[in-house]
Amino acid sequence: MSASQLDPETKSRLEGVSVATLCTALFKVGLCNQFIQDVRPLGSRGRNMVGQAYTLRYIPAREDLNPISVFKDPTHPQRVGVEECPSGFVMVIDSRKDPRAASAGSILVARMMQRGVAGVVTDGGFRDSPEIAAMDIPCYHNRPSAPTNLTRHQAIELNGPIGCGDVAVFPGDVVVGDDEGVVVIPLHMADEISREAEEMTAFEDFVSERVAAGDAVIGLYPATSDASQSAFAAWRKKTGR
Repeated sequence: MSASQLDPETKSRLEGVSVATLCTALFKVGLCNQFIQDVRPLGSRGRNMVGQAYTLRYIPAREDLNPISVFKDPTHPQRVGVEECPSGFVMVIDSRKDPRAASAGSILVARMMQRGVAGVVTDGGFRDSPEIAAMDIPCYHNRPSAPTNLTRHQAIELNGPIGCGDVAVFPGDVVVGDDEGVVVIPLHMADEISREAEEMTAFEDFVSERVAAGDAVIGLYPATSDASQSAFAAWRKKTGR
């Protein structure tokens, strides 16, 4: 496995943990700003989006350089990105947190879905958002936006470092989304973070069972009492986790 590729076992672990848990695991190692702000899922998928980042960056549109005729150019970065984003990757779009014009629409998203792209994330908006919400591809945006991207955004660069929702995203970073939001994990930390999050998830499932049974959280969450630690060890043995 190349050091620039996400390990399949790491990916599998990330598919089974929540974004909230991943944020706490990242906080434990000092990364506090990895949750993409003001970005929400279109519809509920009931499964995690996991893939490495392929990025598209917009700058403010300038009218003399961004007429509708630019879409006739076969090298237009937005169109090229749709055709080049690798299968299993997540297209992450820097729209400068500006949803007043669309980052993309249903046709481009449908094309990426057909090509096997794992998901699409923008800190701007999507047009045709009801159609996108019905597609079998995880997509995240700020809010619906009908105007074409050309009215406010000029596609300028593919697969370079970007900012998306106040988070630095580098090509190849690991992007995880669930029904709550999206978190970005540096690739070199993904295995460590996935293992910690898996451990945390087991403990949180144990705690949830105990709280549902009427236990108080003091001494249990975190497990600072000997009784709670012993009970968790017994629970893990019983459940095989």
